[in-house]
Amino acid sequence: MLPYIVIVFCCIAAYLIGSCNSAIIVTKLLKHEDIREFGSKNAGLTNVLRCFGKGPALATLVSDLLKGCLTILVIKAVVKAAGFTGDIMTVGYIAGLLVMLGHVFPVWYGFKGGKGVLVTATVLLAIDPLTFAVVIPVFIIMLVITKYVSVSSITAAVAYPIVTFVMQYFIRHLELGPVLVHTGFAALSGILIVYMHRANIQRLKEGTENKFSFSKK
Repeated sequence: MLPYIVIVFCCIAAYLIGSCNSAIIVTKLLKHEDIREFGSKNAGLTNVLRCFGKGPALATLVSDLLKGCLTILVIKAVVKAAGFTGDIMTVGYIAGLLVMLGHVFPVWYGFKGGKGVLVTATVLLAIDPLTFAVVIPVFIIMLVITKYVSVSSITAAVAYPIVTFVMQYFIRHLELGPVLVHTGFAALSGILIVYMHRANIQRLKEGTENKFSFSKK
């Protein structure tokens, strides 16, 4: 019983930690501004880079990396220490989804956060590095080809559950049951990312979407 109680508390903690939005915190501390009032109004890395430059963007990147990776690694360690003997990867996926939900719908900021791309990537790094090593190049290749972060993010989000299934079932030969569960959580994360890009999709249709650039606007 104790391991499952610990899992519940860890999942609550995952959401609360996810709700600590790095883009908002960094721009408040470094620029004394609210990133949600600039550019695309999105509290995410790309908007920080466009509006405040490389320094704040790098700080946001590192903060989100630590938030996603460390949260999952610590939760997995705590759950193991509590005596949980089940599929620890599934625990990682559950906690990871809650970190993402916290980032996208942060309780501390009126449930208005980022789009969840970076934090999902950092969470994936801690859960399944092999899948991460395939999905990230998909993002990078699409960014090089299209110059649109939104298109790259949506493509990677769609690829995420597909790559998860292929890598875990056909490459690592994990049991089908857990693989389907993991793929389901990956699909939920991917669907949420696509949903959070609905405004970008509309701008792409209208031809008004901004292309990626390292230059501050």
